[in-house]
Amino acid sequence: MDFGIDRLLADPSLLAQLKGRRVALLAHPASVTADLVHSLDALVVAGVNVTAAFGPQHGLRGDKQDNMEESPDFTDPVHGVPVFSLYGEVRRPSGQAMGTFDVILVDLQDLGCRIYTFVTTLLYVLEAAAQHGKEVWVLDRPNPAGRPVEGTSLRAGWESFVGAGPMPMRHGLTLGELGRWFIAIGRLDVAYRVVEMAGYDPDAAPGHGWPLGERVWVNPSPNAPNLWMARAYPGTVMLEGTTLSEGRGTTRPLELFGAPDIVARDVLAEMRLLAPDWLEGCALREITFEPTFHKHVHRLCSGLHIHAEGRFYDHQAFRPWRLQALAFKAIRGLYPDYELWRDFPYEYAFGKLPIDVINGGPGLREWVDDAAAVPGDLDALARPDEEAWCAERQPYLLY
Repeated sequence: MDFGIDRLLADPSLLAQLKGRRVALLAHPASVTADLVHSLDALVVAGVNVTAAFGPQHGLRGDKQDNMEESPDFTDPVHGVPVFSLYGEVRRPSGQAMGTFDVILVDLQDLGCRIYTFVTTLLYVLEAAAQHGKEVWVLDRPNPAGRPVEGTSLRAGWESFVGAGPMPMRHGLTLGELGRWFIAIGRLDVAYRVVEMAGYDPDAAPGHGWPLGERVWVNPSPNAPNLWMARAYPGTVMLEGTTLSEGRGTTRPLELFGAPDIVARDVLAEMRLLAPDWLEGCALREITFEPTFHKHVHRLCSGLHIHAEGRFYDHQAFRPWRLQALAFKAIRGLYPDYELWRDFPYEYAFGKLPIDVINGGPGLREWVDDAAAVPGDLDALARPDEEAWCAERQPYLLY
């Protein structure tokens, strides 16, 4: 299986189309070839005239740990090209930065979740390219969460840096496919192409979107350490809007959750009572952990580890968004006055609760807090959106 960067480097006809042009690269630490050479280095060695680079959230080098930790612009010490941060003073490429290239190559490993900010950065780059008459190539990479769709779609008026458009939490597209959708719904007049992967089958076991045994996993962001995290992320990312630890400060972030003042065994029993079918496709293991930084630092937490891996994983049955929502519902039922929802400016969205920004609307939070609401009520919210999205995305699929 070849990713977009490897196909570009191996195809003289593709490289010839970049000859004589100023080329920029939007990349991060996981932007590597099959031989683990960073794409910036590989492109320069291949003779591409790289005149600038761009880094998304966490930076080109992946140096920033948490949300809302900004990266500065700098000059690459090896190649001497300017590196512009798209998560610093600006989120959208400036006119000055856009003047440094003719075509930009986007080589970002996505996680397949609406909230992952590389999705929004792609949209902003496409919009800027349309405005400035630049060309955009996406060097496509797998969606490690595969094709399944889950969650409510982002509601109008809830657009943010973690909500680029009306798609569900788990969208099931590659970044190249998402670009096609963005262009269509935004009616963008931009020169766009996808350097497609070869041999990509998002439905094939055991990887279901990731070529297990063929490609090494490199963290696309500091707290995305493995494939299992990517599978759980459309659910566990909601923990960022809560007072529960999502495992930052442990070695398995965003695969687990907990807090010092809950009893995980009771929470799991309540989840099984409320909606046992929402727990299928994975194993839930009771754990204790002590975060070394972030929420509940140096406090012993009782929690659950979501194992979406090995013989416990069922790709079609696993529903991480519902699973995590069910955990919130169980905690609310067991501890009615629990201070569950955090209140701070999440990803620069002021005046809104982070859990609502993450979900693109208040529906999930209202369901959790409504003592009379049952799992079927959340299904009734999500299923129409999921079915509509499966139909809407169909024309943009490349694989």
